[in-house]
Amino acid sequence: MSEITEGFRVPDGPTTSERHAKTWQDYGREWLDTLVVAISVAMAFRAYFYEPFNIPTGSMQETLWGYHTVANVEQKTWDAFPLSILKWLWTGERVVDYKAPASGMARVMPRNDGFANIRIGASDKTFKLPTDACRSIAGRHFRAGETFWKGAIVTGDFIFVNRWIWNFRKPRNGDVMIFSTTGIEGLPQGTHYIKRMKATPGETYELEHLPTDGQGHVREDLPKTVTMGEDEYFACGDNFNNSYDSRYWGPVPGSKLRGLGSVVFWPFNGWRIIR
Repeated sequence: MSEITEGFRVPDGPTTSERHAKTWQDYGREWLDTLVVAISVAMAFRAYFYEPFNIPTGSMQETLWGYHTVANVEQKTWDAFPLSILKWLWTGERVVDYKAPASGMARVMPRNDGFANIRIGASDKTFKLPTDACRSIAGRHFRAGETFWKGAIVTGDFIFVNRWIWNFRKPRNGDVMIFSTTGIEGLPQGTHYIKRMKATPGETYELEHLPTDGQGHVREDLPKTVTMGEDEYFACGDNFNNSYDSRYWGPVPGSKLRGLGSVVFWPFNGWRIIR
């Protein structure tokens, strides 16, 4: 029986004829409206609360891992398709055995994403490997069908960046900071870096690890002690031997800060709070 409220009859719902009157276009519009709302909520969450980022290089090891390799790992049961997909989803790891498609010397062509392209001899086939695997390959001669690299390729950490916390407190020394490189001289434009904050505005910082050249010699042309100006932050990688950071190109303006590294959310077996 329908409920009577203040003299009006509350209908039980649409009648059968009303339900049949709906067209596929009506249903399509409803689904589209729902999708637009869901996307809007997701974009707002990303823009104002937690934004996902991928770690491409090893400059923050062992706090955060970029793409890297473990050589000479043998393929096992979990490395065969389709189990390999489940293993990758859980660990971010896949085991490969790359063989030379032709005889000749290995040519390594570095990229800007933590990888390098590799070609063997006159073959046009291109292999992609993290740069840490390429040192044992570059310039070597391989025969057609010979394994030139075998092992595990491990995907870099995927993290959530806290976009709101610095609205309630100032950045602190030791924070894992994400910043935009756009407008910072000496850095590739239009990307983001992740480093550890070593000095905040007004602070003087004596470098714990001095900048070096490609041969490991200390760069005498670069300062050993720095003082931050107003709204400037000094950023260094935890893996200082493999980090291009503020020691080489100077402080990060506060306007370039994006947020604080919060948690690693993938690979699932490496979930952790970033310290």
